[in-house]
Amino acid sequence: MRITWDRSADAAYLHLTAAELTPGRDTVDVDGSVLLDRKDGRLVGIEVLNASALLPPDLLAEAETPA
Repeated sequence: MRITWDRSADAAYLHLTAAELTPGRDTVDVDGSVLLDRKDGRLVGIEVLNASALLPPDLLAEAETPA
């Protein structure tokens, strides 16, 4: 699993697969802050908006940040 965090957008993405995430994913909005990405019926990623309020600080500390 890989975690990325865009601090300016305060959005984190939990990559649940090492495979490249190609177009054709289905996205399910759970509650306006959590979005689930599925590909071929499998959960491949989780996007969390307002990540600094919703995710543990130690998890965000380990996240990759875009350049």
